[in-house]
Amino acid sequence: MNRSKLFTIVILFIGLAVTGFQCASTELTSAKLYIQQKNYPKAIASLKKEVEKNPKSDEGYYLLGLVSGEEGDYATLISSYKSSLEISNLYQKDIDQSNKYFWANLFNQGVNYFQKGNAATDKDSAKLLYDKSINSFETATKLEPDSVDTFKNLAFVYLSAQNYDSAIAPLKVLVDKSHSIDGYKYLGEIYYNKGEKLKTEYANTHSLQDSLQSMDNFNQAINVLQEGRKYFPNNGDLLLYLSNSYIAAHKIDVAIDAFKEGVQQDPTNKYYRYNYGVLLLGNKDYEGAVEQFKKAVDIDPNYQNANYNLAVTYVKWASDIQKELDAKNDTATAPFKEKYVAALPYLEKVVSLKDNDPNMWELLGKVYATLGYEKKATDAMDKADKLRK
Repeated sequence: MNRSKLFTIVILFIGLAVTGFQCASTELTSAKLYIQQKNYPKAIASLKKEVEKNPKSDEGYYLLGLVSGEEGDYATLISSYKSSLEISNLYQKDIDQSNKYFWANLFNQGVNYFQKGNAATDKDSAKLLYDKSINSFETATKLEPDSVDTFKNLAFVYLSAQNYDSAIAPLKVLVDKSHSIDGYKYLGEIYYNKGEKLKTEYANTHSLQDSLQSMDNFNQAINVLQEGRKYFPNNGDLLLYLSNSYIAAHKIDVAIDAFKEGVQQDPTNKYYRYNYGVLLLGNKDYEGAVEQFKKAVDIDPNYQNANYNLAVTYVKWASDIQKELDAKNDTATAPFKEKYVAALPYLEKVVSLKDNDPNMWELLGKVYATLGYEKKATDAMDKADKLRK
């Protein structure tokens, strides 16, 4: 998952709001003096005595929260502000301003640690910096729980740290609060990949639990991506993972009907054409898949995925024909070779659009070899080997 995102840095400045000394207890008076001197540890000690002696001291709790924030003790800040507001709303405005101030500091710390983590060349150093970034953003969400940007940045740090399970919660917030395309896309992708991983584990363990959890993740991916499709009907990433999730959940017939309807409603939509083709290919309807991929390429000749999958469809079609002939001991080669010939220009188009993928060069080399183009086959395989090295 590659994410190149520009984080918006928000900076807010406020000063410490300290009220006058009149009619204050000894502890409050001492605390305010210490605050003015920026002697925060002694201020905290005085304020703790104040709220212990006077549990209804809204000002004492407010100032304890404020000074605790200056010391980086955000848990005490949050609990103290909550206590102050439970007593009265007298310091509501000051608390709101203070939360924004400390939220901005934490937000900027999170951005700074994230950028340093991205630049780190050592894996352990990157992890340490990502963890610090996560801690800053996590705390910031508690101070300003309505800030969608904070949850978005937190999700991206988790994704960059490859901590995908932890990214789910902030991505859900993005979906719920703002119907964010990033929320739908990455959440759907995570559920799909979790399902694929569990499916692989099931193949090794034959555990019923792995199988059930795999299906559950595919269904969660479908639910997320279907909702995202309502807001972003033409997003290629959403449609791709939706079609893949349908296939993985053995709901190909449902998916085919859905994407067929999409094609009928918007026949010039290359994404609908492409994903409909993916589903038909998964159902081994090679003729139907070829038709849809060709339509997508007609709409956008440089649509790399459509060119690639069109070539793959011809290759798989050829392979199936060849197997049928082998089963009959039929030595004819024309029926399957013509499919390889049909695949060739699309594979050549793919490597002209993206020449740094060894898998594509290897597939091209195999097609060349099957068609007897020995020199081209050797060159393509050498290219694949060099790219892998």
